[in-house]
Amino acid sequence: MKRRLAAVAAVILLPTGVLTTVGLPATAAPGTASTSAADTAAAPEMLAAMQRDLGLTATEAKDRITRDDKASRTDANLRKSLGGAYAGGWVSADGGALVVAITDAALAGRVTGAGAQAKVVARSAAQLDGVKNGLDRAATKATHESVAGWYVDVASNTVVVLAKDNTAASTFVKASGVDAKAVRLVPTTESPVPFYDVRGGDAYYMGGGRCSVGFPVTGGYVTAGHCGTTGTATQGYNQVASGTFRGSSFPGNDYAWVQTNSNWTPQPWVNNYAGGNVTVAGSTESAVGAAICRSGSTTGWKCGTVQAKNSSVTYPQGTVSGLTRTNACAEPGDSGGSWLSGQQAQGVTSGGSGNCTSGGTTYFQPVNEILSVYGLTLRTGSGGGNPPPTGCTGYEATYTGSVTSGNSQFQPGGSYYQSTVSGTHRGCLDGPSGVDFDLYLQKWNGSAWVDVAAGETASSDETITYNGTAGYYRYDVYAYSGSGSYSLGITNP
Repeated sequence: MKRRLAAVAAVILLPTGVLTTVGLPATAAPGTASTSAADTAAAPEMLAAMQRDLGLTATEAKDRITRDDKASRTDANLRKSLGGAYAGGWVSADGGALVVAITDAALAGRVTGAGAQAKVVARSAAQLDGVKNGLDRAATKATHESVAGWYVDVASNTVVVLAKDNTAASTFVKASGVDAKAVRLVPTTESPVPFYDVRGGDAYYMGGGRCSVGFPVTGGYVTAGHCGTTGTATQGYNQVASGTFRGSSFPGNDYAWVQTNSNWTPQPWVNNYAGGNVTVAGSTESAVGAAICRSGSTTGWKCGTVQAKNSSVTYPQGTVSGLTRTNACAEPGDSGGSWLSGQQAQGVTSGGSGNCTSGGTTYFQPVNEILSVYGLTLRTGSGGGNPPPTGCTGYEATYTGSVTSGNSQFQPGGSYYQSTVSGTHRGCLDGPSGVDFDLYLQKWNGSAWVDVAAGETASSDETITYNGTAGYYRYDVYAYSGSGSYSLGITNP
């Protein structure tokens, strides 16, 4: 017998507006519906920076965040449903439409049906990643003087090598053994170096050096690996002893985490350098072409767009792979700081070229990888009141909410998601201490939502793992006793 009492009746009721003869949920499917305002909210300071740097009006900036969030979710769903035919997705510069590349023209209808534009190309995303990985394996053959880096460019269906010296770059490509036809040399004057002196969020110090807090996590914060090695002691913005590097990787990667002492309390905020804070709500990854902003103690808020993911960059110290490339500027002193799309954490600053006078290119290390590698929990908040707990890491998407005793809340965003293939669904609920929250995974059976998996312990925290067939699913967060905020991490096939 289910632990839910009055709430159990809700399982067999149809969603609002659905007739008993209708076979699909009435609420809009993920990727085709408007996301909730809570998921796409942005701080006024970020909106102002987007207006300044992207040439937008206030309304256009808000619309851009909502549109990019919707496109990012649609791209993620299509990546799964298209399988090996998926060749990348991006938000177009003209009009902001989502374009999804495919290698099989027969699947174009699936792309357009999801609200995106289809483009047939020769190479799949997996093939492009294979070429890029081949270059990564030959990274020692690329020098900082000849090659600035390389990345998968989904829009051109090639792997771009940023060549400071075309002859040397060509030699590097040939030595790697990859298919040269899939590689495009792009001349560049970029000369990326790590931003040692700090980036985004509050400053912290390491002896004679200075960097910035990336994102607070339970017990400390994440930052750039080039800022310090394991064991390095840190001081906070006020020069008071703050903690120690407990993990660091650079080059190869550019991430680290600092464990803070009892004098410091990590909060779910990023300094907006305008007298306030931006609340971090989660860490859902943005699509290529999406707007993105960063906060740095040297240059403040700066915005741009995501140009490419899975980029490799050759610094003087060696190559770093898995970075995200942007056209937002940064300067020395911005290293390690926070990148956000709306309220969603994206990564920590690694390095780049140029400056905020003439413009430049900046790379960041994606935050979800850092959280996963070190088993850390991102501190998130709801934008007001007490922030929800978040003990779930390594999940594709994170949602936050608040539920009162005896009531349910459905996720994602009051709607549902579609899985077009069979596979494993994983859910992780973290509620506040002193309450009893339960978690249910529900599937649409053609006429009603039914529970297919449940976490019903007497705890505030629950996990679910379920192997299911293709279909429509949603999570039901139920407050068996007690009320409060929660976070929910989910991964689906």
